[in-house]
Amino acid sequence: MLDLHTLTHDAAGAFGFWYDDTAPGWLHPVMHLVLVLAPSLLLLTLASQAAWLLRRRILRRAAPLAPAQFPAGGLEPGLPRYILRTTGPQQKILILFSLTAMPILYLTLELPKQIVNRVFENGSSPVVVFGAELSQVSLLFLLCGAYLAAITLNGLNKYWLNIRKGRVAESFVRRLRLAVYRQWRRDQPAQRQPAIIPVLGPEVEPVGGFASELLAVPLLQGGTLATILLFMFVQDPILAAAALTVLPLQLIIVPRLQRRVNAVSRERIREMRLLGEHLDRDMRASGQGALPAGRSFRQLQDLRLQIHRLKFLAKAINNFLTALTPFLFYSLGGYFVLQERVSLGALVAMLSAHKEFSSPLKDLFRFYQQSEDVRIRYQEIRAFASGSGGALGPAAAGQHYHDPNPALHGNSFTYERKRPS
Repeated sequence: MLDLHTLTHDAAGAFGFWYDDTAPGWLHPVMHLVLVLAPSLLLLTLASQAAWLLRRRILRRAAPLAPAQFPAGGLEPGLPRYILRTTGPQQKILILFSLTAMPILYLTLELPKQIVNRVFENGSSPVVVFGAELSQVSLLFLLCGAYLAAITLNGLNKYWLNIRKGRVAESFVRRLRLAVYRQWRRDQPAQRQPAIIPVLGPEVEPVGGFASELLAVPLLQGGTLATILLFMFVQDPILAAAALTVLPLQLIIVPRLQRRVNAVSRERIREMRLLGEHLDRDMRASGQGALPAGRSFRQLQDLRLQIHRLKFLAKAINNFLTALTPFLFYSLGGYFVLQERVSLGALVAMLSAHKEFSSPLKDLFRFYQQSEDVRIRYQEIRAFASGSGGALGPAAAGQHYHDPNPALHGNSFTYERKRPS
């Protein structure tokens, strides 16, 4: 069985980098981390995440149907299917704009490298470009002009993509509002639920916003990550592997903290509902609910402080882990430049590319959390449309709601809402 040292040397040799015991002492543990330990941990993390998502899907399909999962006024049980059915042609345009951004992004990464390598490191000798001989100054302005055009196209593409996303969101919000309103009008007057305005307003709008991001965000942000990684691997596979060294830790730590933030946020929402009941009873009973309301105020303060601590802890950890990668670039990449394995322009370009690496990763994390939140909101809207719950679902209808599969949501809780006396 190959030991770690031999495996690392074989991996480095596969990428065209050979080193022996004469290399600096710090290089050996760094290469072990970059080429063997971090990739192994990344594969293990991705496999565990895939197994967890598969388990969630199986549990969700095996769960007994809640009222919100039955047909309700033309609202399909699955939100993605409903979005694609109603906004299919518009989604194709969003896909086109998202895919167009990838080659433009690659140009914005490649051109700075060409400026450094072909202008600054090439001395004063003329350079032949497309059969024409250009001086260094002419080549500099040519490449800078191309870079300006690339970033302009990138900005215009993002502008038109956001405009189209806004149109898709508003179109879907209008359809969803009409569907909920028609179902509400079909009910008998005695059975009509009065809380139609909150449903058609703040409850529907987040779902409409998600309709414009269902395909565009995974394609755009996932494509951005893939483009940056492709650019890095073209420059040097070992430095590209170094860029992924801290990614497993981010995938392990940040989502766990975010799930904890979500759990505390749900507690805050329930406490806000209880506070509303206390204030309602206080107005009806001339001040008798002041003591419970005061306890709710203190509880809300404690929950908000917990959310702040968790959010800032997740941000601090993520920022620290993100800052570790440039440290590897400066040490390992600087050594490669001195050994003439990597050009200075390639190293500068990879540092610039890594600055763009964390942003799409954060957007993908946010998209995942948003998809879970919107899925629950859509179920509550369908419950309202079918008459099985109020604007806030079973809890708002004065019912007890027990999560049939707490493993799907990370924690279990019970809504308990009493009618005002």
